[in-house]
Amino acid sequence: MSDGFLSLLGLCVKAGMLSAGDEPAADAAQARNARLLLSASDAAENTVRRIRQLADIGQCMWLSVPFSRAELGQAVGRGQCAVLAVRDVGFADALVHRLAQSDPERYGPAAEKLDLKAK
Repeated sequence: MSDGFLSLLGLCVKAGMLSAGDEPAADAAQARNARLLLSASDAAENTVRRIRQLADIGQCMWLSVPFSRAELGQAVGRGQCAVLAVRDVGFADALVHRLAQSDPERYGPAAEKLDLKAK
């Protein structure tokens, strides 16, 4: 699962559909360009609180993923990254489905919700 999810993040970067880092993700959410906000499993509490607020402002979904800042950073070509904003609904849908495959109870409802948005 991790290889597929992290590889898909890399494709999202190459397609120009990902904002990595606190400020770029915040900008995408505030402009209502973000379709999905992701936070690392080891993101600081203040960071998570801010992401929740940004998700409300940007009217997008927010999920904590089972990957560390280092793992997310490596996937997107940075040292570490606690926050990501996916700006394409197709990529967002595919990423959440990858998460739902490994943990349907936790991510299944989010996958169903994004399916509706993708249509």
